[in-house]
Amino acid sequence: MEIHALDLRELIVFLIAAGIVVPVVHRLKVSPILGFLFVGLLIGPYGLARFTDVFPWLSYAVIADAKNVQSLAELGIVFLLFMIGLELSMARLWSMRRLVFGLGGAQVIVTSIVIAAIAMLFENSLPVSVVLGAAFALSSTAIVMEVLADNRRLGTRVGRTGFSILLCQDLAVLPVLFLVTAFTVKNDGSVAEGLAIAIGQAVAAVAIIMVVGRVVIRPLFRFVGNAARREMFLALVLLVIIGTAIATEKAGLSMALGAFLAGLLLAETEYRHEIEVDIEPFKGLLLGLFFISIGMSVDLARVAAAPLLLLSAVIGLFLLKGSVLYGLLRLFREPRAASFEISLLLGQGGEFAFVVLALAVAGGLLPLDTAQFMIVVTALTMMATPPIAQITRRLGRLIEAKDVQASDSIHDVPEDISGHVIVVGYGRIGQFLGSALEAQRQFHIGVDTDASLVAQFRKDGASVYFGDASKPDMLRKLGIEQAAALVVTMDAPQAAQNVVSTARRHWSDLTIYARARDVDHATQLIQLGADHVIPETTEASLKLSEMVLAGTGVPDNAARHLIDGLRQAEQATVDESRT
Repeated sequence: MEIHALDLRELIVFLIAAGIVVPVVHRLKVSPILGFLFVGLLIGPYGLARFTDVFPWLSYAVIADAKNVQSLAELGIVFLLFMIGLELSMARLWSMRRLVFGLGGAQVIVTSIVIAAIAMLFENSLPVSVVLGAAFALSSTAIVMEVLADNRRLGTRVGRTGFSILLCQDLAVLPVLFLVTAFTVKNDGSVAEGLAIAIGQAVAAVAIIMVVGRVVIRPLFRFVGNAARREMFLALVLLVIIGTAIATEKAGLSMALGAFLAGLLLAETEYRHEIEVDIEPFKGLLLGLFFISIGMSVDLARVAAAPLLLLSAVIGLFLLKGSVLYGLLRLFREPRAASFEISLLLGQGGEFAFVVLALAVAGGLLPLDTAQFMIVVTALTMMATPPIAQITRRLGRLIEAKDVQASDSIHDVPEDISGHVIVVGYGRIGQFLGSALEAQRQFHIGVDTDASLVAQFRKDGASVYFGDASKPDMLRKLGIEQAAALVVTMDAPQAAQNVVSTARRHWSDLTIYARARDVDHATQLIQLGADHVIPETTEASLKLSEMVLAGTGVPDNAARHLIDGLRQAEQATVDESRT
């Protein structure tokens, strides 16, 4: 990453813009990403900065050179990938390997070949075509992940599959960089040999970071955490993020990949939630700066000079990448609705295209005019992504609703899913539990026998399916063998007993939670094999009693202590049924 000085005036301009954009777009219910992109377009070198000669006072309110903010803008992507890694774990990442390396790898290779072939039809040389194919095969991690986060869809099927593809694209950075270098400088070895060496270096670098991180990071955080100094803890977090990012960059990989690895390392520590709270403001500000820098790269004069050509290129890129990815997604047995949404959501050019095009120009491989045209196309596709995401989501809901109505069984649960929670009965209690799990980024699957209820939630992107969970085959389709727990929240007592009985009979080691109507129903569920049972009427009575006691003059602590005693007595009565 090339470091440029950030002028204090430019920093103030950015902070003022951020302070105005966020509340305004929130009031207008517009995506903050679009707000930042528009601000970058307005205050950038191709916006109001063009008129500083005529109106000198504008120089105080614009940023004339986008390179001055580029270093901090790249840190926005670094912090975004770190937060994503922090919400995952090595076990969950390993469970995604089919999507990351299978689907993601196929997307990068096939899309690169198709775009390169089209570029050759426009009389570009083979090296130029390959570079363009590699550059535009990659999508924007920052834009896509932020759009998914804004819509609270990171934990959905679209979010998981989209992220898997983006992660593979980040891993492809080193091979793509090598290809560009191989075409722009003389190399004594073959391209294939150099590519193999580059991939080997990447694997070795990742392995070293993961091993050293596991040995060093946890003891280091425990040592600093014991000091109970918040500023020291925050300094260590920043050191780990930026240090790992720089280490991977020196190894030829992307800084974003290094930050993602750092997040994975810290995801399994007891400091995960504290880190999330401390880092969130940095991520938001730096990502805002990144989006502003993208808006700055759009040359309005060039757009005005060839609007139809640029519009055709933007639409063509979305349709081309979307068509290839949709075919691959269906080949990997992803459902129609999710395939349609993901294919267009990842149809834009990515931030890495700017790096590839700059290297190609510097090496004399790509003419400057062609590179500038491609940069504008990339920036426009990135700016178009938020509204396109909203449109595709609406269309995806229509497709999904038709698929749910046409099928009475589960058909699109991932085969490699693990560590999830299965919620049987998606009524009010199941929905409340689902919201709590989603808030903690814990993936869950809901199942219910009410077709209209299932259709309603699937329209909103929830992983809820229609089916009878008392059948062993249905539970197997839900991934019961790899599930973290089964939670039964059904209203009908007999139906709940059937599910618990079936699950315990076939999977003796499974942890089963259940909701009971009363103490007698709880006793029956425990006898059938439930591990933890909460009688609904009892708990509601205890909560109401506590409120009444506190509201009529009993001290809060005394009321809570009394109710806890009653709760323990009731639980003891339920537990006695085990023996």
